[in-house]
Amino acid sequence: MKRVYVEDFEKHAGEEVEVRGWLYNMRSSGKILFLQVRDGSGYVQCVVSKYDLDEEAFEQAKALTQETSLIIRGKLRADKRAPGGYEINVTELEKIGDSIDYPITKKEHGDAFLLDHRHLWLRSAKQHALLRIRHELISAFRDFYNNRGFINFDSPIFTPNAVEGTTTLFSTEYFDTTAYLAQSGQLYGEAGAMAHGKIYTFGPTFRAEKSKTRRHLTEFWMLEPEVAFINFEELQELSEDMIMYGIERVLERRRPELETLERDISKLEAVKKPFPRIDYHKCADILEQYAKDHPGEEGSDFVRGDDFGAKHETIVAEPYDSPVIITRFPASFKAFYMKRDPEDNDLVLGMDMIAPEGYGEIIGGSIREDDYETILKRVREHDLPEEMFQWYLDLRKYGSVPHGGFGLGFERTVTWIAGRKHLREAIPFPRMMYRLNP
Repeated sequence: MKRVYVEDFEKHAGEEVEVRGWLYNMRSSGKILFLQVRDGSGYVQCVVSKYDLDEEAFEQAKALTQETSLIIRGKLRADKRAPGGYEINVTELEKIGDSIDYPITKKEHGDAFLLDHRHLWLRSAKQHALLRIRHELISAFRDFYNNRGFINFDSPIFTPNAVEGTTTLFSTEYFDTTAYLAQSGQLYGEAGAMAHGKIYTFGPTFRAEKSKTRRHLTEFWMLEPEVAFINFEELQELSEDMIMYGIERVLERRRPELETLERDISKLEAVKKPFPRIDYHKCADILEQYAKDHPGEEGSDFVRGDDFGAKHETIVAEPYDSPVIITRFPASFKAFYMKRDPEDNDLVLGMDMIAPEGYGEIIGGSIREDDYETILKRVREHDLPEEMFQWYLDLRKYGSVPHGGFGLGFERTVTWIAGRKHLREAIPFPRMMYRLNP
């Protein structure tokens, strides 16, 4: 018989097929067993009848336990009543590997228990669906940039210096010096943009923030495009085009997974371009009014001139179905490389994209300072080691051009699109302040 994956059943209805996988669940009605089998690509109901197998084989099937690996052979037929729309009438069943006392059962398990068993929790239906959505978004975003002529540009994980200060860096011995785990691929991406015009980096990044919120991981993935000769409005348009492409792709190809996760799909379908754009001071007006209307409540502590906290972002984005792009922040709390607004030197041409439904910032970016003397001044003002940034300064000495880019926090984006509560489910093995195992 031909081995077939569940995701390809549409092409093989009515055929004799072989499926290799694991027992996810089983129920019995006496002389008939209903085996729910997963093969990594999906789930199928396999009907084992006492009349189709000899007594020994039927008894072996009855004794199967959760997550036993097996091979199923039989006739595949379409059945709208069956989970997934297909069913296999089993004629042969072969057990491959036992599974004794599988620890994750139907009963409720606490978060700590599930994270301790993350290597097994990955097999559950919702976690399986979530990581397939993650895969689809990776594929979609790569297609988005590849189709627009961007070059994938790999940036190093070991770096000699920080992008935005050293307070949240992981350091490590690097032969006779100290290296840091990358917070971002941006600075190297700027070098790539000067060579190729438009590039994107996509890889793991690290932040040693002592934060235990549902929005933080210490190891996460960042997607960072960098483009030469781009202006501020074009940068914002690029970010919203990318987000729309990702959402549309997931809705097209991963709707069953969204349904498994019980995601309110109408929330995603409501996301439309153009996204609302609000400058920092307008946001400050909104937050100050909120403080007057809700004294003493969370989020009423905002001070104009400060950066936004998670609750502040939620308040600003709450009225909208689509992400909100906040622009022109005070330079006082933004990174040294951001270009100042030509209309107000106290502001930068920076942007943050805030996801709706309370998911917070998913994108942060800016136009970069392209003048050599100005960027040198900024390096010195921020007390950064000038010699470590000499290569970065060189980019402004040899054919400097206006350029910009942004970073997308990938797990935050997955969490929002999939409608989950915590980033830790959006990556196979989460790393958090108190979580380094498994």
